[in-house]
Amino acid sequence: MDNWLPTLITATPSEGYDLAVKLGRIAVKKTQPDAEVRDQLRKLYEADANALIAVSQVVATHFATIANANNFWREA
Repeated sequence: MDNWLPTLITATPSEGYDLAVKLGRIAVKKTQPDAEVRDQLRKLYEADANALIAVSQVVATHFATIANANNFWREA
């Protein structure tokens, strides 16, 4: 996974949001590299409203960082 994130710059907010989701997924993958364990854990949180809200908060934090890096997609 060397240089898997060359930039935070995206063309649109939608691309920025997709990148935010990817950052969250990569964090989980790096924290728990065993795919089988991740699959087992997914069964525990996929129906847990609190866990899903926590995921949304993580994505929102990443999206805020990406939006800032992209100057909130405003033209100069």
